[in-house]
Amino acid sequence: MRSSRSLFHTVAFSTLLTAASFASTAAHAADKITIMVGGYEKQIYLPAKLAESLGYFKDEGLDVELLNEAAGVDAENQLLAGAVQGVVGFYDHCVDLQAKGKFVESLVQFSQAPGEVEMVSSKHPEIKSPADFKGKTLGVTGLGSSTNFLTLFMASKAGLQPGDVVTVPVGAGGTFIAAMQQDQIQAGMTTEPTISRLIKTGEASVLVDMRTVESTRKALGGTYPAASLYMETAWVDAHKDEAQKLANAFVKTLRYINTHSAAEIADKMPKDFYVGDKDGYIKALNDGKGMFTPDGVMPEDGPKTVLAVLSEFSKNVKGKQIDLSKTYTTEFVKNVK
Repeated sequence: MRSSRSLFHTVAFSTLLTAASFASTAAHAADKITIMVGGYEKQIYLPAKLAESLGYFKDEGLDVELLNEAAGVDAENQLLAGAVQGVVGFYDHCVDLQAKGKFVESLVQFSQAPGEVEMVSSKHPEIKSPADFKGKTLGVTGLGSSTNFLTLFMASKAGLQPGDVVTVPVGAGGTFIAAMQQDQIQAGMTTEPTISRLIKTGEASVLVDMRTVESTRKALGGTYPAASLYMETAWVDAHKDEAQKLANAFVKTLRYINTHSAAEIADKMPKDFYVGDKDGYIKALNDGKGMFTPDGVMPEDGPKTVLAVLSEFSKNVKGKQIDLSKTYTTEFVKNVK
């Protein structure tokens, strides 16, 4: 009798341990935050990988997984499908999605300039301004991406009609360069370190530069808040503690960028991000790191510029009532000690 009771207790205890272990695993899985980055080797999205490298997520007790996706529009789709909790991508998606009835918001604003450049192939010296895009094929990271938004805006501002240009998705890095080398695109929008690679080889030159706040104002008519951490508003409202911890980690990262040299920052990044040219990577970062905000706060005049840009060419946004106050929040970044 005693042995059967002992066996019962052993089995029961074992079952409890298994259940506890399962519950612990489930809780751990539920606590994991997955963030998709629209190309984490791009310098515009550097804060994502840098925060991970510096250990700031772990310092906040967060289990964050970064996933890589070449085009911001694909990352946006993953967010809306519930596959990821956050996206490191351009703020303009928050405005575009509200026009479609979806509410997402920038939780931490990484940059106040796009960090993008319209490059022209050396094979096409006839392209001297966006007005010369007519009849050309232009490279963007993805259709519906921020590079596509900005390309269509420049064409529209230059007086071109929607059918005058063709935009094709060619990604970034090696795929962008190959498309230009093969004349699949005559011009295209890309970021560092791809810009520097093309200039170094003489295969392309800069037509429109949006790597600094000043040049962005000239090109777009105002400050253009770009790279950000954006999340669904419903998720943020239901996970205030996690949202604050994410803000803490990213604001600390932006402070690090603001107080360290490009060489010091580069040393924290994976070596394959240099694409075989660390000196070129450092120079590009040194020239462009002024685009990052020092505190994660949305530039006051930025959302209006983004809305004006999207309204210029987008049928989704033009004429729609957009509540810009619901496209970003400063609640969490302003709480960071």
